Amino acid sequence: MRVLMLSTYELGHQPLGIAVPAAALEMAGHDTLGCDLSISGLPPHALAWADAAAISVPMHTATQLGLAAVASIRRSRPALPVAWHGLYAPALSGNELVGVDDLLVAGEAVPALLEWLQALETAEPGRRQQSAQPAVRIELGPARPGRAGTVPLRRDLQSLEQYSHLKARGREIVAASVAASTGCNHRCRHCPVAAIYQGRSRAVSPDLVIEDVGQVVAAGAGHISFADPDFLNRPRHALEVARRLHSQFPAVTFDATVKVEHILTHEKLWPELAASGLLFVVSAFESVDDHILALLDKGHSVADLAAALAIARSAGVEVRPSWLPFTPWTTLESFAALLQFVAEHDLVLSTDPVQYSIRLLLPSGSLLLEPPPPEQMDSTLGSCIGEVVGGSTTWTAPDVALDELAAEIAARAEAAGDEPLDVTFAAIWQLARQAGAPLDASPPPSKVAPWLAGADRARLSESWFCCAEPTGAQLRRLRTPA
Repeated sequence: MRVLMLSTYELGHQPLGIAVPAAALEMAGHDTLGCDLSISGLPPHALAWADAAAISVPMHTATQLGLAAVASIRRSRPALPVAWHGLYAPALSGNELVGVDDLLVAGEAVPALLEWLQALETAEPGRRQQSAQPAVRIELGPARPGRAGTVPLRRDLQSLEQYSHLKARGREIVAASVAASTGCNHRCRHCPVAAIYQGRSRAVSPDLVIEDVGQVVAAGAGHISFADPDFLNRPRHALEVARRLHSQFPAVTFDATVKVEHILTHEKLWPELAASGLLFVVSAFESVDDHILALLDKGHSVADLAAALAIARSAGVEVRPSWLPFTPWTTLESFAALLQFVAEHDLVLSTDPVQYSIRLLLPSGSLLLEPPPPEQMDSTLGSCIGEVVGGSTTWTAPDVALDELAAEIAARAEAAGDEPLDVTFAAIWQLARQAGAPLDASPPPSKVAPWLAGADRARLSESWFCCAEPTGAQLRRLRTPA
C-alpha cells in the first residue's frame, strides 16, 4: 500500500508522529511518503498517488489543525481512507470527517495501522458514509520491548534547520526531538496521556534511542529534546539513556519533561543528569491552589513547587514550568497568586507567555469526566460543561470575567513574538489587574537565583504549547490542497 503520512504540529519539532510509524510500515513492505503540513505543502500528485493516509493527532493543537487539513483533502479525495493516530484519536469518534474506512487508534498505534492496511488491501473498500464510524482502538503493546525495532524514518521530513532551535548563551543550536519512552506511570486527571495509558509507560530500547540521536546529530542537531511525557517514569532507563548520550555525543545537550513528584523523589539524580548535558526541565506545575492540584490528582502541593525549583537549580538545571491557569475552579484570586508565584520565584524569564492563557481541555475519555474519589467531590465542573466541539467537551467559567481574561491573555501571548519575556509578563499582569485580580501596581521583586541572573536562559525557540488553541499564523501556514 502507498501511505501518505501527515503531521500538522509537534511543538516545532520534526514530527515523530510520522517518523516512528513510517519506519515500521516500510519494514512491513508498504511505501510511505511523509509530509509535515506546518512546513511544506503536499508534493505534486501525492493525493493521486496515495492508497491511504495516516494523520498524527498527538495533541490538541495538532488535532484542530489536522481536522482543517483533512477537510481540505476530502475535497480532492473524498473516499481516501484515513488513519487518525495519537492521543486525541478517540476524541474524533463521531466527527463528520471520520468515515467507515478510517481508523481511530491511540497508544502504540503501529500494530493497528498494519492490520488496517492489510484489511484495505484484501477487502473491497467501503463506501464513505458520514453516519458510519469505525471503533476506537487503544493499543498499549508490551511493557518491556526487546532489542528488535526500527529507528524513526526521517527521510521525507524537512531539514532540522527549519524546526525549533535551542537558544542558550547567545547562540542558536539546531534541536531535534527523540523519544526514550511513551505513556506515563501516573493518572493526572486532566492529562490526555493518562486517559489513554491509564498509569502505564513503555520504554524504547536504549539502542534505538541512541541510534536515533546519532542520525539527528549527523543531520546537524546539537541539542536533543526528549519527547517523553515524563523522562523519569523509568529512572534507571532514563539514566542509562543520558549516560550513553553523553558518552557518545559529549557536546550534545538535552532537555526533558519531568513531573514535580519525580523531581522530589529522584533528587540524587539531578547532579548526574546535569553533568550529562541536561540544560533545563519542563515540569507541569499547573496551579498554586492546593484544592485545584488535588482535583487534578497531580501528586504534589504548592509547597512542593518551591522545593522542586531548589533541587533542580542547585544542580544547575533551570525549570521551565507549564501552567494550567484557567479551570472551572480558578478564581481571580488564584490567578493573581499564580502570577505572584512566577514573579517571586524568578520564573518570569523561564515561562513562555502562552502558559498564562491555557484553559483546561476535556477530550473524550478525560479522567475529569469520570466521577472523582469521594474526598475530592466537587460539583463545579458539572455545572460548567457544555457541548462537544472538535473532539473536546466545552466549558464556561462560573465567573465570565475569567473567560474574557483568558481570551485577552491568549491574544497578548500570540502577539508577543520576540518581545522580552518580562515586558509580556508586565502586560499580562496589568490585564489581570484590569479584570479585577487583587494585584499591586507592579510585580513583586524576584527571589533571584544568582546563577540565573540575566535574560539568557536556555530555551527552545518554539514557545507555543500542545494544549493551546492553534494560532492564526499556524492555520495560515497549514499547507493543504485547495
